[in-house]
Amino acid sequence: MKGIRGKVAIVTGGATLIGEAVASALITEGAHVLIADIDIERGAAAADRLGPAARFLPTDITDDAHIAAAVACAVDAFGGVDYVVNCACTYVDNGAASTRAEWHQALDVNLVGAAMVLQACQPEMAKRGGGAVVNFTSISGKFAQAGRWLYPISKAAMAQFTRNAALDLAGERIRVNSVSPGWTWSSIIETLSGGDKAKADHVAADYHILGRLGMPEEVARVVCFLLSDDASFVTGADYACDGGYSAVGPEGVGAAITRLTD
Repeated sequence: MKGIRGKVAIVTGGATLIGEAVASALITEGAHVLIADIDIERGAAAADRLGPAARFLPTDITDDAHIAAAVACAVDAFGGVDYVVNCACTYVDNGAASTRAEWHQALDVNLVGAAMVLQACQPEMAKRGGGAVVNFTSISGKFAQAGRWLYPISKAAMAQFTRNAALDLAGERIRVNSVSPGWTWSSIIETLSGGDKAKADHVAADYHILGRLGMPEEVARVVCFLLSDDASFVTGADYACDGGYSAVGPEGVGAAITRLTD
C-alpha cells in the first residue's frame, strides 16, 4: 500500500490477536511498529515473532507517564511517530449492574486512554508533516446488546471521538478514521469459545452475511488501508469490517417473514 514503507506506528493493544495482526501487516508493508500493551509476556513474544522492525514496551494507557514513555521509545528506536492505532480495550461490563468504578475503568481504557495516546503522539506526527490514526470502534457501538452497557457505550463514544479529532487535526495533516469489526477471531472470542474456532464460526453464522467470523488479518488489512496514502481523502470515517453484520439487521441472515406461515 502507498506510503507505509519507512513509517513508524504505535499500536496499543498490540499483544492481542488483532493488535499483533495489525503490527504484522504494517511491518510487511515496510513500517516499524512499537507494540504498547499491558500484557508483558504476550507483548514480548509478539515482538520476538515480528523481528527487528518491532519493539515492545509494557504500557498502561490509563497512565500518562506510560504513554509518554511509549512515545519516547518509538522516537528513540525508530525516529518518530507517523501512525497511531488505538486497539487496546477492556471488556469489563456488568450491564445495568456495573459499578461507578467499572464505568470509570471501561471509559478510561476504551476512550480516554485512546485520546491521551493521540494527544501525546500529535506533536511527533506534526513534526513529520502529518500522519494517520485508526481507532477501533465496534459493531457493538451501533446496536443494543442485552446485558452489555460499558463496552458498547465506550465504542459508540469512540466513533464520535474519531469524527471530532478528524476535524480538529486536519490542519496538521493528520487523518483520523476508525475500523468497526464484526465478530472476529480475537483474544476475547478465543477465550470465550475455549479456543474452538469452529464453534465460534457456527455461532457467528446467523449474524453475518458471510456466515463466519472475521480473521485478525482481515481487519488488519483495512487498518493498513486507512493508514496508507491510498486513503489520502478519507478522514472522519468509520469503516465496517464486519462480514455484513451491520447490513443485516435484527432478522439475521434467515428469511424471517416465512416464519409467519410455518
